[in-house]
Amino acid sequence: MPIKDYFTDIKPTWCPGCGNFGIRTALAQALDELKIPNHKLLMFTDVGCSGNQSSWYKMYTFHSLHGRSLPPAIGSKIVNPELTVLVQNGDGGAYGEGTNHLIHAARKNINLIYMVHNNQRYSLTTGQATPTTDEGSKTKSTPYGATEPPINPLTLAIASGATFVARGFAGDLPHLKELIKAAIQHQGFALVDILQPCVVFNKDNTFEWFKERVYKLENHDTSNKLEAFKRAQEWNGENKKIPLGIFYQEQRPTLNKDKNLTQENIENVDISPLIEEFF
Repeated sequence: MPIKDYFTDIKPTWCPGCGNFGIRTALAQALDELKIPNHKLLMFTDVGCSGNQSSWYKMYTFHSLHGRSLPPAIGSKIVNPELTVLVQNGDGGAYGEGTNHLIHAARKNINLIYMVHNNQRYSLTTGQATPTTDEGSKTKSTPYGATEPPINPLTLAIASGATFVARGFAGDLPHLKELIKAAIQHQGFALVDILQPCVVFNKDNTFEWFKERVYKLENHDTSNKLEAFKRAQEWNGENKKIPLGIFYQEQRPTLNKDKNLTQENIENVDISPLIEEFF
């Protein structure tokens, strides 16, 4: 169906030129090409610029607390494994407040897609530094320059047990669309870290800045974890080339599909002994 059918009539309130527009389009294109109907989709969003889109998609959506979009998404996938569960977070919520949820969702290999809009800022609160902000960057919360090196989301995800780890760029929609499609088709926890320039509060990492540095991974063995670590460390906030693509992928049992966590027939279960014991 046309990609417009994945959107409501509510217009996005993002700033003109925001990288989120590219992510929104690439996701809709991926869903359209995979022919996933709206009623089979459930999206969880964070607080922040990326989280504002809960009302903009014509599918089931849930607007979570800051950094806490993964827990309700995990619960929904366990209860209804047939749903395609999409989770969208900003880099602040994903790699700051929500880092613990990322680690354990990856470790448990929950079958869902985690798309992180990484603009290296807390932009909705007007531009404070996040865990991915480059060292030395001057922001509202680091007026003399950020003193810590940025976190590396890809190496963190690989080390935590994620079975699909990729990086995309909001300025390259065809490539990003293919990454999202691959993540959705993957059986297991899929992280897609998306370089998403903030045109208002990040004047350092602009579309032009990224276009001069990004390149696509070629002849890369995605099953080689050590090689994936190596390629993921090519960029740690320094002015080096930035690889895009799938860094790591493996197949192993997922928590919600290959291990029975729900009781199939609960219609005639007598819970009175539990009530007597605990109440």
